[in-house]
Amino acid sequence: MIPDGWTERDGGLERRFRFKDFSEAWGFMTRVALAAEAADHHPDWSNVWNRVDIRLTTHDAGGLTDKDRALARAINELA
Repeated sequence: MIPDGWTERDGGLERRFRFKDFSEAWGFMTRVALAAEAADHHPDWSNVWNRVDIRLTTHDAGGLTDKDRALARAINELA
């Protein structure tokens, strides 16, 4: 099952997050980084001012796995 707010595309999950400003976006990225490190599963992402775009895929498995879905759910809780 795909977590709320995420789109399955090209073997991965994608979501765009928007925040009030750069500081809120950066704080969110910091929290996600800590969760990703704890899960040993790291997102492909980018940040432009108040926007954070995240793509999750398991590169060594060649696509979407339960690790991606679990991290997406954890990211939703942090948002």
